[in-house]
Formats: sequence, structure tokens, C-alpha cells
Amino acid sequence: QVQLVESGGGLVQPGGSLRLSCAASGFTLHYYHIGWFRQAPGKEREGVSCISSSDLITYYADSVKGRFTISRDFAKNTVYLQMNSLKPEDTAVYYCAASYSDYGGCRRWGFRIDAMENRGKGTLVTVSS
Repeated sequence: QVQLVESGGGLVQPGGSLRLSCAASGFTLHYYHIGWFRQAPGKEREGVSCISSSDLITYYADSVKGRFTISRDFAKNTVYLQMNSLKPEDTAVYYCAASYSDYGGCRRWGFRIDAMENRGKGTLVTVSS
């Protein structure tokens, strides 16, 4: 069974850090484009970051550039999103998604959230004092 499971969310104070994990089962993330997107209450989904299957391309939304870092651990079949200098506006449910096809792949301008074939159920990040 193909499955993505996010973890690492929680409550953090402004300026703090969290590392989100996206663990895959049933398939190998190594061959997939991976994206992280988020959705805050009452707001549209926002593509936050992605990494191409070749690892040659990474993308960060302007809102997180310089603060978030995406990375892979092939041995653990897991992708991470390191989030530093968190702000209250980063509060959202964070989802990871994976795409084998290039249509849903990571580009320098971002990625098509709806084109990614596999998605997790999300993890809640709350940034508040």
C-alpha cells in the first residue's frame, strides 16, 4: 500500500524551529518529485517547497525562502522540511506529496499540487506565543 505519513508538527513560539518528516511506505521516494504544501484556515493552499526526483531542482515560496530547507534521507525513505525562524503566519496544516510523473514534478517556479499522485494526511503546525 502506497502511503505518505507526515510528522513533526506541533506548537512552537515565534522564532522557533520545527522539522517535519514525510515517511513513505510502499514505494521508494528516491524516484519521485516531492513537494510540501500548506493550508491555513480560510486560505488557499500554498506550495511551500519541492525537490525534483534528480535532486537538481529545489523550490521555495518567497514566503519561506531563507527559512525553510527541504532534504531527503534515502536510507530512511523520508523527506524533511526544516523550518526555522517560524512566524505566526506559518501556522497551517502541512502536507507532503509525491509525483512520479514529470507533469507533477518540481520546477524552478514550483509544482502543481493537484498533479501529485500521492499525498499524506497532513501535520498541524501552530506558531504562537
